Amino acid sequence: MRAARLALLLAAAAASLPAAAVANILCCNDERGKQVCGDLLPAACVGRAYREIGPNGAVVRQVEAPLTPEQRALRAAEERKKKEAEEAAKEQRRLDAALLQTYGSEADIDLMRQRAESDTMAGVKAAEAKIAEAQKRRKKFENEAEFYKKRTLPPEVEKGLKDADFEIQAQQDLIAAKKKDLEAIKAKYDEDKRRYQELKRVRVRQ
Repeated sequence: MRAARLALLLAAAAASLPAAAVANILCCNDERGKQVCGDLLPAACVGRAYREIGPNGAVVRQVEAPLTPEQRALRAAEERKKKEAEEAAKEQRRLDAALLQTYGSEADIDLMRQRAESDTMAGVKAAEAKIAEAQKRRKKFENEAEFYKKRTLPPEVEKGLKDADFEIQAQQDLIAAKKKDLEAIKAKYDEDKRRYQELKRVRVRQ
């Protein structure tokens, strides 16, 4: 009924005014739910959703109510989350394309894994050999130090012991790092194979 009365009112106003003077009106529901209209936005409509209604009574535009600070924060968080998800999906597509370009088969993955593990183990063996050499040098200086139990060690003997200890510690740290690299290699190629198999299954289904 209200819509019908509003349409009749608009039609009457349009009939009594020149065509150029007919304008849209702005309407909203006030805090009591009552429809309020005006040529300009009524005071009761400020901060509320409102409608712009044409001379024929049809709604030509809907304007949402301004967001509260909490709603703005929530919307901003949702937009950030959506953008992060889109970026993550884009990055995953890039990684998948690179994976398929790198490996032609699962055998390729196994081969590259073996090479990476072999190179890392070669580094471990080289470090172990340097430790053995340093221990031999240290033993030599230890033997010399036996002659100076109650006397000050000669500078070259003291330096030789310290240098050997430093070399041994450095190579032990290197071995520990190489072993961590082996764990990372295992995890990387396990994941590469898992994802490669998954992508291939998807392609077969398609």
